[in-house]
Amino acid sequence: MIELVIKGGPFMYPILFCSVVSLAIFMERVWILRRKLIIPKGFIIKVEELVQRNKVAEAIFLCQGNSSSIAMIFLAGLKNVGRGMWLVKEAIEEKGRREGVMLERNIGVLLTIANLSPLLGLLGTVSGMIKTFNAISVYGVGGTAPLAGGIAEALITTAAGLLVAIPTLVAYRFLIDKAQILIFEMEESSIRLVDTMEGVQK
Repeated sequence: MIELVIKGGPFMYPILFCSVVSLAIFMERVWILRRKLIIPKGFIIKVEELVQRNKVAEAIFLCQGNSSSIAMIFLAGLKNVGRGMWLVKEAIEEKGRREGVMLERNIGVLLTIANLSPLLGLLGTVSGMIKTFNAISVYGVGGTAPLAGGIAEALITTAAGLLVAIPTLVAYRFLIDKAQILIFEMEESSIRLVDTMEGVQK
């Protein structure tokens, strides 16, 4: 592995750095985007039951003791109960947008890495070919040993760039889809809570 990195030339180091960043972001987002951390089912049921029984203060207390994204959204709406349903809806929508942004945080970096890695590989290819042609100009086509180094650099960096880009792109698609599903479910839960509030106030 170390030998390949050395043969790949200087562009292997930023490619390796991209792979480490990509893996770190993927692991962190997979850990964060767990359903039980974002939209715990039991918590949602308890809040809805309290609102149905018009126990808003208890529902607020329950939300304050929960660190999930949906708890933050519910809390924003519940704090405005009594000030008009339009304020409740506005608060929920605003907080929902912010929580959605938080769920998608850093995922865009993966797309940047997926686009950047092949370009770094291409730079390594160009660098390797330049070395090859320089070797040809000095040693001629008969000197195979000097040529091999430039060709190896070109091929290794191209392969490394693609090996980082392909799984990173897959990871990006997986995480963005997962985040979008969670955001949609948060919206559905928020709509149900608003409907429950409106039903209680009638």
